[in-house]
Amino acid sequence: MGFFCYHRDRPDSGALRDALLEEHWSYMDRYAKELIARGPTLADDRDTATGSMHIVDLPDPAAARAFAFDEPGYQAGVYRDVLLRRWHNTLGRTMWDFPGGRTGGSRYLVLGLGTGQAVDLAVPRDEDELIAYGPLLSDDGDTWLGTAALVRAPDADTARAVLTADRYADIEVHNWQFGGRS
Repeated sequence: MGFFCYHRDRPDSGALRDALLEEHWSYMDRYAKELIARGPTLADDRDTATGSMHIVDLPDPAAARAFAFDEPGYQAGVYRDVLLRRWHNTLGRTMWDFPGGRTGGSRYLVLGLGTGQAVDLAVPRDEDELIAYGPLLSDDGDTWLGTAALVRAPDADTARAVLTADRYADIEVHNWQFGGRS
């Protein structure tokens, strides 16, 4: 089962994050076969990391919690909080299968924090620009909590438009890039 994990950086934790980069990558290497997508979110300068996003296929919520909270950056205090939700892989592929490749164009993480009835369960029209897409769910998979998408788009407003704006309590758009060892 898929899980979406987003570690948000604490302010001024960049030096600690950088010092732990090899430990982080080595930890993620242990999950190489289970990873669906990974990569940092970035500030407007597209250079300064603001978080670390992973979508991973694990057997159950307990394994997902271990994945999220045993991560070296989390253990060392790099992150201020963690968003961890079940996630359904609507596209049925990994980021490495994205036809647009690792480079070229701006990439975004779009998080729709749900309220009310489920929305955006079907794949949007611009499927060719979607790197990953799917609903965020409760641990038991029965309750819709929102939507997470990785999108290639010319700007943040275009990326945001992949979701139905008036059906979410909030929509966050973060600069994002493919992660892992190059």
